[in-house]
Amino acid sequence: MIKKIFKSIFGKRKIADNTQVAEKPHPSSPESSKSKTPEAKRSEPKKEAPQQKRHHHDNKPAEQTRQPEKAAQPESRQRPDNKKHNNRNNSDRRQGGRQQSHNNKKPDHQRQERPTYNTTPVKVEPAKPETDWEPAEIPTVEDGCSFYGLGLENPIVHGIADLGFVKCTDIQATTLPEALKGRDIAGKAQTGTGKTAAFLIAAFDYFLKNPLTETYSGTPRCLIIAPTRELAVQIGKDAKELGKYCGANVLSVFGGMDYEKQATELGDRVDILVATPGRLIDYARRKIVHLNKVEILVIDEADRMLDMGFIPDVRRIIGHLPGSNKRVTQIYSATLSKPVMTLATTWMKKDYHVVEIDPDTVVSEDVEQVVYMVTAKQKVPIILWHLKHEEIKRMMIFTNRKDESAALADALFEHGIDLELLTGDVPQRKRMSILERFRSGELKVVVATDVAGRGIHVDDVSHVINFELPYEPEDYVHRVGRTGRAGAKGRAISFACENSAFELPTIEEYIGNALKCTTPEEFMVEEHEKVREAPKRKPQSNNRRNSGGSGGGNRGNSRGSRNQGSRNSNYRGGGKR
Repeated sequence: MIKKIFKSIFGKRKIADNTQVAEKPHPSSPESSKSKTPEAKRSEPKKEAPQQKRHHHDNKPAEQTRQPEKAAQPESRQRPDNKKHNNRNNSDRRQGGRQQSHNNKKPDHQRQERPTYNTTPVKVEPAKPETDWEPAEIPTVEDGCSFYGLGLENPIVHGIADLGFVKCTDIQATTLPEALKGRDIAGKAQTGTGKTAAFLIAAFDYFLKNPLTETYSGTPRCLIIAPTRELAVQIGKDAKELGKYCGANVLSVFGGMDYEKQATELGDRVDILVATPGRLIDYARRKIVHLNKVEILVIDEADRMLDMGFIPDVRRIIGHLPGSNKRVTQIYSATLSKPVMTLATTWMKKDYHVVEIDPDTVVSEDVEQVVYMVTAKQKVPIILWHLKHEEIKRMMIFTNRKDESAALADALFEHGIDLELLTGDVPQRKRMSILERFRSGELKVVVATDVAGRGIHVDDVSHVINFELPYEPEDYVHRVGRTGRAGAKGRAISFACENSAFELPTIEEYIGNALKCTTPEEFMVEEHEKVREAPKRKPQSNNRRNSGGSGGGNRGNSRGSRNQGSRNSNYRGGGKR
């Protein structure tokens, strides 16, 4: 058999010029095997592979090795042996098709049209703090620690004085003396106690006592990682207010905003960079931001990082930083649980300082907590009664799911309440706009999921309502912490209905005291007349991918219910939309 194949490939065969080749029958026909003569069988290759090899190695003209009828075939059939050539052409065609399809779908995001950024740091002008200010009078503090007695640099004291702060909070008085010495800090304190100011003051003081003569673009000295966009915005805003005389450049980068604009801003000097993990990793991968010279690392809301699954991303970010012995690391959290402390031992020096502020009550004593034992249908009338009969400066109403938020917003809107939705489906620009209007007092009522439960500092929130008790007791503390801040009085109202009353014992155990439970008065649950129609909505898809998964439904911080974006209409103003 091998000899026959060898002979068929390299042997010489004489083919008469006047040989008439019979028409080849269909392979399924019986005559296809009977009508062939031995000579015709020998002249016709049995397999495609031998013919390909003969054509590849033999230097004889193609006319001597091919059948006459095959000579007139198209070009694509004359070169069946060149598999690599065909595969390459097919691959090019497939890639071209994919590129054309990609360009047709997203013409504004073509890779070749994306602007190029400078990936090499360049020298930029160093910071220039204002040091010519002197306090007219140094305030005295009888009980506690004063900012004026910590030995802070002049520009920092100037900024603190403009904000009207004199006395340190417990977390500030405990952490600042050690942080100013350059020690690593693991701090625990309840929400609204000034943790943000504690690590910002320590960072500004370090900058002023260790100035740089050569600074480079996109190379921050202090990196602050926050779990949510809203918290990153809030930290950046506080840093600009507190350090406005320090000459430090503060920049916040996070998803949902203009990618190119933030990348362009990173091309200048950046002293403090506040970032969410996803956007920061993207910039670091593209070498738009350079983390190899970070001197201070702050991880805010470390427990929230764990809850949201950001720890792998944080580990990747820390891999870009100098070693723990070459930087100052501070971790702040509302709870220093065992997982958080495990991270602290991994990312901090061995002699880190632990500060735990354990108040008598987890929730501030300035917050009045009330729980109404109600049915699900009585919740909206009670909210309307409070809005009409109590002095409401600002009210935040929390729900567990996005669809729940939308339904509640519809019901309140129909009864004449102007409000806005604040959920994970709302675009980032609109979220920021809503929060600014809420802070300014233009907007009085916000219906939100737990996306707004942490890190949102808005003064004068007089009422917080838990439309549904949260699944996690920590979320109850953070929700209630939106009111009663900075010594102001607040009221937290929770509804324990047939859907969520079983969460109450866990919350009471977590906060360490029993909540005051009561039944509403009859006049509070009376039905109210509707005055307008709610905005029209697109029907919600039944697709499991769009339902937020099983279990807790489409929670506010989940990635499900993508089609819910149409629900976030503007509820201000009247009439049908």
